[in-house]
Amino acid sequence: MTEETTLSAGPGAVARRLREGMAGGVLSFPLTSFRDDGTLDPEGFRAYVAERLAASPGAVFPACGTGEFFSLDEDEYRQVVTIAVEEAAGRVPVVAGIGYGWAQAARFARIAEDAGADALLVLPHYLVAAPQDGLVAQLEQIAARTPLPLIAYQRGQVAFTAASLRRIAAVPNVIGLKDGHSDLDRLQRLTLAAPEDFLFFNGAATAEIQARAYATVGVPAYSSAVHAFAPEIADAFFAALRDDDHGTVDTLLRGFYVPLVELRDRVPGYAVSLVKAAARLRGHRVGPVRAPLTAPSPADLAALTALLTTGLDLVGAAL
Repeated sequence: MTEETTLSAGPGAVARRLREGMAGGVLSFPLTSFRDDGTLDPEGFRAYVAERLAASPGAVFPACGTGEFFSLDEDEYRQVVTIAVEEAAGRVPVVAGIGYGWAQAARFARIAEDAGADALLVLPHYLVAAPQDGLVAQLEQIAARTPLPLIAYQRGQVAFTAASLRRIAAVPNVIGLKDGHSDLDRLQRLTLAAPEDFLFFNGAATAEIQARAYATVGVPAYSSAVHAFAPEIADAFFAALRDDDHGTVDTLLRGFYVPLVELRDRVPGYAVSLVKAAARLRGHRVGPVRAPLTAPSPADLAALTALLTTGLDLVGAAL
């Protein structure tokens, strides 16, 4: 889709495309490629995004948490979103991350709009806690400055009440919510408070661990960090969950996902740096993480290599 087509389609049409995509595949959050000296590697990113798209995700979310949005300057952000849009070529929706305070988020929103993104994921704001009125106002301020549809992301210091969810859902271009808190009581209240066509998806770290539980409260769609390096595993899990093949789900959880989470939890930041290390093990040109993230230790990299080999073997693939 071109930028003009995207904007003329409106939030409702974008939401429908996202809903269709979410029903057919996991949501892909691509890594951002850097060279060894820490500079952006546009060619590496283009090749990597093309490989993600070849694995048929439901949508692609560049420059978000897994994509190290927090470390990108505005020019780098422009390149990343532009490349993702060019490679997607309208096949799946492209939802770009934006964040910080509303003024800076609006600057990133304009860049994403110019690049042709279909929608925006509003990452949790920087540093400070805020009351519910402030959380709502943050989205209202951003929405007033962009025609693109917005998906709110509640995680960390951002957690909406049902009353606040009704308020943000009334903003014409706010179309959905990504949840990273895994508080199913709260999430059930939010889904019941929302309009029928409002989008929800599971954005917990290593979302597959809780995918069945989220589905019980009406949120079957989820983002998959594993898709960033092993779409064979991510797709096998998605298919098993969709088909109620609980034996395969349990096998993949026990043999791969739970050990991955245990490894991830050893060091802060491993939710991104382990994913990037695993992508490099698969031969993807993604490069290192940027500070303040750090590369896995040699021992943890060896453990990751063994675990990745096991996971791929479970689905009949190879490293």
